[in-house]
Amino acid sequence: MRRRFALRHPLATVSHLLSLAFAPSLVGASTTDLAGMRIENQQIVAGSALVLNGAGIRYKAVFKVYTAGLYLTSQADTPDEVLTTPGPKRLAITMLRDIDSAELGKLFARGMEDNMDRSAFSKLIPGVLRMGQVFSTHKQLEAGDSLLIDWVPGAGTVLTVKGKVEGEPFKEPEFFNALMRIWLGKKPADWQLKEALLGQAKK
Repeated sequence: MRRRFALRHPLATVSHLLSLAFAPSLVGASTTDLAGMRIENQQIVAGSALVLNGAGIRYKAVFKVYTAGLYLTSQADTPDEVLTTPGPKRLAITMLRDIDSAELGKLFARGMEDNMDRSAFSKLIPGVLRMGQVFSTHKQLEAGDSLLIDWVPGAGTVLTVKGKVEGEPFKEPEFFNALMRIWLGKKPADWQLKEALLGQAKK
């Protein structure tokens, strides 16, 4: 039986340094191996070819929780560059162990709130609640399940869970940026993963 894994507050530990060992090499390959998962070095979103900006592993203590890859139209080295880069964008997550889906949704909401001022976050509450409902519906995410967070210009933020698009796009541009700050903000879920997504771990 798979071991269920409930996430709680992220802890910065020495084990996070292990993510540096899994920083991808993008030269001469169409995919990158990361914790046994194949990470595509290019993906198509809304008809645009996106390149892998960086990828890493989310750790909880010594446990590998998921891989995450950030795809953009051009290389970005800072959070501000990621948020202001034009065109489609994607954060692709693949679970490395079973977790409670509702708990993950709560952590996402908390990560958004922790990296925004209160007034800005309050404007996104309807979207945050809808996102929470999406995660609650799935009950559990298992190892190998995927989660895609796409920014599609003119449409909004498209959330895809286990290969299924979940409802209408979240239309507010700030909703996508708020989600990205979970990993790239001043209080990221995992500092080493933040560096990896910005391509800093492979420099």
